[in-house]
Amino acid sequence: MNVVEIMTLGFLSEGPLCGYRLRKKMEQLQGYARAFSDGTLHSVTGRFVEAGYLSESSDVVNGRRLRVFHLEDAGREKLIDELKNTRGYMLSDITKWSIVMSFLSVIPDEEDRRAVLQRRFDLLNTDVKRLYSDGEGPIDNDQLTDRYRLGIIGIHDAEIAAERAWLTKELGIDG
Repeated sequence: MNVVEIMTLGFLSEGPLCGYRLRKKMEQLQGYARAFSDGTLHSVTGRFVEAGYLSESSDVVNGRRLRVFHLEDAGREKLIDELKNTRGYMLSDITKWSIVMSFLSVIPDEEDRRAVLQRRFDLLNTDVKRLYSDGEGPIDNDQLTDRYRLGIIGIHDAEIAAERAWLTKELGIDG
């Protein structure tokens, strides 16, 4: 699943929403820098209604007919399965990871939530030190000389250290 699909099921796990409110919540979480079109949301909700993950009703507000989406049991199960099995870019990309974390509490079993956090913790403990490329391959961070790129590296490393500290505490790992 992509982030729009996860956010759709995730926000609807909190209660029914019309498409407009759903999109506003998504924009708030994902940020305006990564905007998506109304068509993307319509496509996702349409597919999810057809798949039985969502149902819809209509409501009239200020003379306008609104489609209101409701999460069905199949949609909740799909969301839980997707979150429990978080891997790849959903685990390694900080924006995608923040979306996963925003809905992790939907997983009913604490051990399943801890397993996802443990995978993220293990990933953060790999020694990947390459944020930039020369166009042919990655450049090791210790080869950088540009002060602004070094600034980004310092900020990135501080964020990772803070997340590691939180995960260590959350998972009860001896530091």
